[in-house]
Order: sequence, then C-alpha cells, then structure tokens
Amino acid sequence: MRSVLTWRDKVDQCVYDLAFKPDGTQLILAAGNRLLVYDTSDGTLVQPLKGHKDTVYCVAYAKDGKRFASGSADKSVIIWTSKLEGILKYTHNDSVQCVSYNPITHQLASCSSNDFGLWSPEQKSVSKHKSSNRVTCCSWTNDGQYLALGMFNGVISIRNKNGEEKVKIQRPGGSLSPVWSICWNPSSRWENFWMNKEDEDPEDVIVSRYFQEIPSTLKSTVYSSQGSEAEEEEPEEEDNRHRDAKPEEHNDILAVADWGQKLSFYQLSGKQIGKDQPLNFDPCCLSYFTKGEYILLGGSDKQVSLFTRDGVRLGTVGEQNSWVWTCKVKPDSNYVVVGCQDGTIAFYQLIFSTVHGLYKDRYAYRDSMTDVVIQHLITEQKVRIKCRELVKKIAIYKSRLAIQLPEKILIYELYSDDSSDMHYQVKEKILRKYDCNLLVVCTDHIILCQEKRLQCLTFTGVKEREWQMESLIRYIKVIGGPPGREGLLVGLKNGQILKIFVDNLFAIVLLKQATAVRCLDMSASRSKLAVVDENDTCLVYDVQTKELLFQEPNANSVAWNTQCEDMLCFSGGGYLNIKASTFPVHQQRLQGFVVGYNGSKIFCLHLFSMTAVEVPQSAPMYQYLDRKLFKEAYQIACLGVTDTDWRELAMEALEGLEFETAKKAFARVQDLRYLELISSIEERKKRGETNNDLFLADVFSYQGKFHEAAKLYKRCGHENLALDMYTDLCMFDYAKDFLGSGDPKETKMLITKQADWARNINEPKAAVEMYISAGEHVKAIEISGDRGWTDTLIDIARKLDKAEREPLLLCARYFKKLNNPGYAAETYLKIGDLKALVQLHVETQRWEEAFALGEKHPEFKDDIYVPYAQWLAENDRFEEAQKAFHKAGRQREAVKVLEQLTHNAVVESRFNDAAYYYWMLSMQCLDIAQDPVQKDTMLAKFHYFQHLAELYHGYHAIHRYTEEPFSFHLPETLFNISRFLLHSLTKDAPLGISKVNTLFTLARQSRALGAYKLARHAYDKLQGLQSPARFQKSIELGSLTIRSKPFHDSEELVPLCYRCSTNNPLLNNLGNVCVNCRQPFVFSASSYEVLHLVEFYLEEGITDEEAVALIDLEAPRHKRENRWQEVTSSNSQTLRLEESMEPMAEEDPFTAKLSFEQGGSEFVPVVVNRSVLRSMSRRDVLIKRWPRPLQWQYFRSLLPDASITMCPSCFQMFHSEDYELLVLQHTSCPYCRRRIDDPGP
Repeated sequence: MRSVLTWRDKVDQCVYDLAFKPDGTQLILAAGNRLLVYDTSDGTLVQPLKGHKDTVYCVAYAKDGKRFASGSADKSVIIWTSKLEGILKYTHNDSVQCVSYNPITHQLASCSSNDFGLWSPEQKSVSKHKSSNRVTCCSWTNDGQYLALGMFNGVISIRNKNGEEKVKIQRPGGSLSPVWSICWNPSSRWENFWMNKEDEDPEDVIVSRYFQEIPSTLKSTVYSSQGSEAEEEEPEEEDNRHRDAKPEEHNDILAVADWGQKLSFYQLSGKQIGKDQPLNFDPCCLSYFTKGEYILLGGSDKQVSLFTRDGVRLGTVGEQNSWVWTCKVKPDSNYVVVGCQDGTIAFYQLIFSTVHGLYKDRYAYRDSMTDVVIQHLITEQKVRIKCRELVKKIAIYKSRLAIQLPEKILIYELYSDDSSDMHYQVKEKILRKYDCNLLVVCTDHIILCQEKRLQCLTFTGVKEREWQMESLIRYIKVIGGPPGREGLLVGLKNGQILKIFVDNLFAIVLLKQATAVRCLDMSASRSKLAVVDENDTCLVYDVQTKELLFQEPNANSVAWNTQCEDMLCFSGGGYLNIKASTFPVHQQRLQGFVVGYNGSKIFCLHLFSMTAVEVPQSAPMYQYLDRKLFKEAYQIACLGVTDTDWRELAMEALEGLEFETAKKAFARVQDLRYLELISSIEERKKRGETNNDLFLADVFSYQGKFHEAAKLYKRCGHENLALDMYTDLCMFDYAKDFLGSGDPKETKMLITKQADWARNINEPKAAVEMYISAGEHVKAIEISGDRGWTDTLIDIARKLDKAEREPLLLCARYFKKLNNPGYAAETYLKIGDLKALVQLHVETQRWEEAFALGEKHPEFKDDIYVPYAQWLAENDRFEEAQKAFHKAGRQREAVKVLEQLTHNAVVESRFNDAAYYYWMLSMQCLDIAQDPVQKDTMLAKFHYFQHLAELYHGYHAIHRYTEEPFSFHLPETLFNISRFLLHSLTKDAPLGISKVNTLFTLARQSRALGAYKLARHAYDKLQGLQSPARFQKSIELGSLTIRSKPFHDSEELVPLCYRCSTNNPLLNNLGNVCVNCRQPFVFSASSYEVLHLVEFYLEEGITDEEAVALIDLEAPRHKRENRWQEVTSSNSQTLRLEESMEPMAEEDPFTAKLSFEQGGSEFVPVVVNRSVLRSMSRRDVLIKRWPRPLQWQYFRSLLPDASITMCPSCFQMFHSEDYELLVLQHTSCPYCRRRIDDPGP
C-alpha cells in the first residue's frame, strides 16, 4: 500500500473538522470561524461560508446530501443547504463540540459541554438532554436507532432516538483516558461477514462456494496456525473479536480512540471486543472507510495511519508537520483528506498493490491487507489464512506456501499429498525482518531477491548461498526439479537470462539479448525459452542452439503449456494469443495478463482477480490436421477441444488410415459404430489382409461416401460388397445402375430387398406388389393380412396353385382372423384340408355346415359334436348339450358338466336351479342306463338324483321363507313342505339343506295352524341344534310360549291314507308312508299335500301296452238304481231308503283290492289283473311312462272329481288348478321347466 498526494492547500487557522458531501464532489472544512467549501477533484476553494462568531469545531453532512450542519464555540448550530445557504440556527448553553446526522431519519445530534440536542426538520424545537460530563464526540449506528456519546471522563453513553440512555460503558482509564473520537463501523452484515475489499472479485462472495477460515490458534491440528502472530501473543483474543459478536451485531461495532493512547472496540450491548490496542500517540480523529474494511487514525504523531478493521496497523498515509485534528475518506473511494493544526489540508490517493503467487492451479493472494486467500483455480475451493499483520510478499510452490510479514516469514505446507487438499499447516517460522523485492519458495528453501542479489535460505533462516548478478533482477521463477535441487529462471534488466540451481553456487547463462527482460517461461521439456522484453515483444529461443525460433509483437506476459511442448500463449493489447509449433497465431479477446497455461485452461490475472479461462485448442489442432500430423493433433486435442473437433480428428485420421489415433478419438466421443469398424479392420489385418483400398472403401461407406466406396470396391474386385452396400441402404436405383444387365437371380434378390425396404418405410402396397413379382408370396400375404386387405388376399389365394400349401394355409389363417370364414373355407377346400375346414366351422359356430360335413365324413364326428355340446352347455342349453354329447358318444362329459353346475347352484343357494339340474342329471343317468354294462350303477344314480331333485325343489320355499322378509307361500304349503323334508331327511342332510331352517319353519307354521304337539317337538329339536343368532330369540320365546298350548294337534291337519283310510300322525317315524298299510304317499309338487292317488302294479304277464289298451277300453258299468224314494204329502216331504241286498260284483273291483286286510309290517302293493284294468276309466288313471329300462308306474285317482295334472316330462303330480296357475306364471313346468309350447315329453 502506498499513498500519492493529489492536492494540498493551507489556511491560516487550525482545521478542526471536515465532511464530504455524500456524492464526494465537495469537501466542507471547519477552519477558524468559517466554513470552507472545496472541490475535491482539484482542490479548488469553491466558497467560504460565514455565519459563526467564534471557532467552528465540527461539521457534518446529511446522508441524503440535502443539508449539512456546523457547530461552533459561539454555542450555536447552523443548518446549511447543499446550495451553501444557511436556513436555521439554534443554540446551546455552552460551546458545541460535535454534530452528527442520523443516516436514516436525518435527525441531527449536536453536543455541547453539558448537554446534547436532537433536531429534525419536522420538529419545531430542539429536544435537549443533560449530560453528566463534557461530550467530545458522537456517532449514530447504521440503522439510525442509537446514538453513541463519548465523554471527557472516559464514559461512553449509548442513547436511543429519543435521547434516553440505554447502555453506559464505564471504561477502566476513567478521566485519565478521555474519549476523543468514536465511530460505528459502517459496513453491512454481508460485507462484514465476508470481509471483502471494494475491488474484490465478486465471485469470491458466492455463498455456496467452499470457503474455510483457518484460525491461528490451532497449533497441533491439521488446521495449524497460519497467523502472523506467535501463539504466545494471545491470538485467541484477536480471533475472538468477531467470533464473540452476535450475528445481529456484526454491523454495530463501535471503534473508540481515547487519549489514554488506546484503540478499543465495543458491541452495541456494551461488551468489549478483544483487548485495547496501544497507539503510542494521542488520537484526535478516527474514521472508517465506506465499507468498514479499514480505519484511519490521526493525532499527536503528526501523521495519518491506516489500520485494519480489527485494529492492526498497516502503514502511514501521509506525514504532516503538526497534529492531525481530522481525517476522512471520500465516499466510495480510496481518497483520504487530512486536516492539521497548522491549517494544512492534504488530499491523498491510496493505492493497494497486488501481492500474490501462482503455481499451476493454485493461486494465493493478499486480502484485506492482513489475510492470505489460497484459491484452487480448477475446483474453485478457497481457504483463508488470517495473519493479523501486513502481508508483504507471498510465494507458492507445490505443497509449500511462504508469507512474508513485517517481522517474520511463515512457511506452510499442505496437510496431505491429495491434489485437491486445501488444508495448510505451519511448517517453519523465520523470526527475522528481511528487505526484498521478490520472494520465491522451493521445497526446502526460500529465495530472497534484493535488486542484484539472490539469497538462498533454509526454512530455519540459515543462509546457504548467495548469487550476485550483473544487473537488476527483473523476473524470477521456479521451473521445478528434485527437492532441494530446484532450478530458477532469472531475467535481468540488461537482457541476460540465467538458470540457477539452488544447490549450485554457479549460475548458468542461457542467453543474452539486447532488451530488458519483463517476463520469462520455459517449455515443459526445458528445450525452449519464451521471453517478453520491455518492447512488448515475445521471443522464443532454442535453449541448446540459442537460435531465435520466432517472435511475436504486442505481448505483456507469456506462458508455455505445461502439458504440451509446442504450445504457448501470450497476452497483450486486449487479446489472448495461442501459438502451436510454427503455425500462425490464433487470437481471441481477453483482458488481463496470462500467468499460466495448463492443458486447456489459461490462468489470467485481471485487476485483482485470478480466473481460469477454458480455451478450446481447436485452432492448433486443425493446423496439425492440415499437415496430416495426426499424432500431434491428437496430443493437442487431449488438452481440450469440443466433441465436434474430436470427431473431425477421428474422421481425418480414419481417412488417413491412422487407425490407432482414430480409435482413441472415436473412443473419446463414444462412437461405437466407428470403433466396431476399426476393430474389424484390425482383425482383418491380423488375418493377413493388406489391401488398403478395401479398408478405405469400408471407411467411405461408413462416412456416407457411397459412390467413392463403390468405385474402390469395384477396383478391388469386390462388386458384391458394393451391391450389398447399395441394397442395405435401399439405394436400389444405384444398385440397378451398378448391376446393369446381370444375373436374373441377382435381379430377383434386388427386387426382394427393395420390397423389404418398402415394407420397412411403411409403403406396404408397393412392398406387396414387389414381393408378388419376386415370387415371395408368404411375405406378401403377411403384409396384406396384417393390414386387413381381404381383396388382395383373395387374389393371391386364387392365383396360387393348390400345391403351394404353405402360402394357402397362411391365407386361410388370415381369412379366419379377418372374420371371413367363407373365403377361409374356400381356401381349405382348394387344398383339401377337411380337418381344418371342420375346425373353422366349429370356431365360427357354423354348426349347420359342420353337421353336413360330419354326415359326409363320420370320422370328424367327435371334432364336431363335442365342441358343439360344450358351446351349448356354456349357453345354458343343457338339454341340447346332452343330446350333442350323446351323439358324440360322450355321456360321461354330459354328466360331469351337469354335476358341476348342480354343485355350483347348491353352493350359491340357488336351490330351484339345483333341483332342475339334479332332475336333468337323473334323466341323463337314465339315458346312460340303457347300456347293460352301466345299468345298475346308472339306475342307482337316477333314483338318488330324483330324490335330491325333490328335496331341493321343496327346500327352495323353506330357504326363501327363512332368508327373505316376505313369504310367497301359504302357511299350509310351508307346513306340508317342512313335514315332507323332515320325513325325507332320515339320515344326513344333503349339502345346502339346513335342518335348523326346516325345523324353524315347521315350528312356526305348526303353531300358527294349531299343530301344537308337532310345534313343541320342533322347538325341542331346535334346542339341541346350533341355530343362527338371528333365530335364537324367536326359538327361545317359541319354546316358552308353546308350553301354554294344548298337547295335541288339530285334527284338520292330520293326513289321510287314501288306501286304508287311516289317519296318520303329523310326525311319522316311518317317513312319507302310511303307518298302517305302508302305502307311500303321493305329494303335490307345488302344495305338497297328499294326493288322492294310489299306486298299483300289473299282474305278471301283463305288458304296459296291454294295460294301456285295457284301460282305454273303459267297459260299461252297471248303473246303480236310485234306492231313495221321495214321498210327498200335504204337510211334509220324506226320503226313504229301500233296503235290498246287492251282489258285491257290482262294486268297484279296485276298491275291493284296497280293502284287502294286510298282515305284518311289510308293504303289500296293489296288484291288478286284466278285469280290474278293464273296469278302470282312462281319466282316473295316471301313468308315468318312464323310458327303458324303467317300468311304467300306474296311479289310480280315488276322487275323480278332484282333477290332478301330471307333467308329461318330469311326471310330477299337481292339483290341476295349481299347475295351471304355475304354468301361467312361468310359461313352463315349475319342476322340469318344460315349456308349454313344447309338444315332446
């Protein structure tokens, strides 16, 4: 840092205070009893202002620049406008010591010896407050909320905007340390947190960037001390200065200078930050730079000193001849103005020089004068070392870092060998003051340069050797080497360039030129030397021959590429110049100085920031490619070029048959296609192929240069490869031209490939035509079928010969798929595939055509009727399905289907359907029983299924009664059904039939109809069974209330045996037979009442046909004479029965059979002879005409007037009225579901 005097002036009186206008254009001075207004640009006195009668002590400008105030020994304060007009004046009781404007509200604070006042433009009067002691100075906080007052007795009072004291700071020195100047740090929280300079690179404050501070107190850890102070010098307190400050108080730090010759810092809360800093002079003025990074102090030492914001002295701004009473910084600049006791006014510009060092991708630079920041130019990581002293020189080399401070040199090393490691620790300290112009660090030494002399010191400060040069040293650089034997490149003012090894006392003169050296660099192999001289010329020499290879103008710095021997770059005139070998220079715009060149990155220093510029090496690469220097071009590309450049390099190398370079380049752009080509060529080379024209033809074909490739193929005698290339690329016209009038087979192959291409590009019509012309009928059929072109398929199928079986079958399959079974049948007939034709009819359910085909060809009977039966079963046409199964000879399949359907109906509680299915099953079994082998088994199944059908048919009503809220049956019907089921369920109940539901229904209906005994029995039975919860309450209540009823049943409900006229109990242990004659009861299939029918059997020798014929005869009966005689008199009317004995022969012979006395407990059936049959009337006899092998059953109605109807299909009996009503409801028999319009049985 150095200061340059811009202008100076002198007045007759002492300058006590000064203030800048916020825009920096004017300077207001308090000199004597006047205010002097200066133009800051050239120091011209603009105008003196008179208004005070005594010495003016203080002056302050408002932040908005509209007005300023002055305070004087005449006890008055004057408010002036920016136009230099006084507009207001108010007074205090004593001389005014200081004034200060609130930066936010523009409230003015004015302080005198015994009070202070607060005034704002909107107030009519000044608000004054008493002070306990003389106020010497004052300052507002940045947010304008608090005002700090410095007292002559050493006390600091912090007041709010209303003048109320909030904090009082009692300082140790007391009245022996009068507070003479105070100032709040003006920096914002952000600026204070990052501690940036005004001209720092803005990228340095990106929050997301890695940034680490290494405190100097960490002595033995990996983050070892990098501070400038020794640990015993209490760096902890230095480090705690801002660490102790709360985040919200970062911008509320008060700097205090007192005449106890100390500089102190306080927080807004009154807590001191760190320790007092000794000054060794009486400070008269203290002020901050605009951003708070530096402090100016002036006083009795007759100079202005620059301090860091932490209180570290950096240097002197300007020495004066008398005490400095005031000093201020021009807003937002590096200009400083000084006012002295003798009336001197000096205006200085501060120039902060750049102190930095660079090694490859690590750049170290000075920040805030006392810190060193090391930046990794590739990863953008940063680390900060706080030295807390002025950093004078910085040097960096490999893992070493040297920092020169005023009284010592610190040597740091990296904590690890990791290239990305940014953790530095102190290796050595040299506690000695050195004067030097340049500083260089090596692995084990530091090199000090002072004018013509070079000194080599160890890290302990021992001088090992010294070199004396002929001229001033202008440039020095470490060019590498083994540890302890590094080489130095030195350039002198007289043009001499030397190489010095740190372990060798003798310097080696590389060359000498006529002009002074400004910048030097040596190539990676140490064979070439680049020099920038004082004429801005870049000269490149061969180190061995000393020959000047070339020179380029307009250069201010130069750097060789560390990864490429023949590349260098130099900057100058706002341009970056890149030169490869002896090729012309490639230019692009760039501001700054080139200081390093590594690969594709050029490190450029512009103003105070170092940046890494990514520079594609395209231009030099193409220069090498133009000369077919593929390997050299590849080396350049490795430094960094675009993907397009890599591809261009790969293509050029491939065409030049430089396969190794091409392979590397294609691998870089991940082009697998070309890598496969190169790999195949290399394999062919290993097998002994040497024809480069053939290799080049393959390359051309890959590059799309097809005609050139075809010419080369033809020249090599490989016309087939050219033809394959054209056809693969669908260039059929070119292929035909290339082929000419050749082999017909080749032409057919060409047409086929063209058709394949048309198919692939979605031109199916053209493809089909070409396939047909090429004889590829299968492919043509596939395209037409996939597209649904039925007409095209028909044309193809009809044109094909029947011997071409495969394409015709394919046509038929597509016809089926496209729902054109007629064309498919035509095709199958053409090739004579009858089995496929049968399958077609079956799949399309064209049963009539299938049956007709089956009649002509019985061998396909199973293929037709089995699928037909399955289709019928799936469509609930079970009767037809059975017939179909029967026709196919698959009776077992029919039975299995029906059994499964029956089981499902039971599981799903569809008991009505279950009864129907069981009846169907029984009839199917009866049909199968015609086979003598299965007769016994099937008849047993028949009777079993008939029984189950009757049970499920009856239970359907019970289930609906118990599960549904409303009943559709009369109580008598439910009563009869439940009795029927109870008598039938003598053993285990079939699946789905609940004994609980049956007993529950019987109990309720018995009680309702007066069968109390039977109801009691049912309730007792229910008590012993596990009943559903919903029945529990009803069962328990019924069991109790039935006890109050008589223990007998209503006689009206007692069933009568129509054979023996015996009244049977309601609860019959024998089941559904008479307890007396054992005659089975015949029940109505709807109301389940006992029908007035008696079954009779034919006498042996009488056939069914004869019996029917005898019954149909209906022999005439003797008409009974009326034995009642009516006698009428005048007073009465009398009927008289004449007693006469008639022969028994006149009675009904069947009735006589019924009266036959039975003996024992065995059932004796009614057997009739021909005469009895002859006596019967046809309308009184019902016949169940079972198919063989069952016998017919005969029933005689004993009450001919009560009509009974029997279903001709299922042979179930109904009261005629009930049957007619049910048929009207269902249009079919309620039992077997035979429709009324079906004439068959």
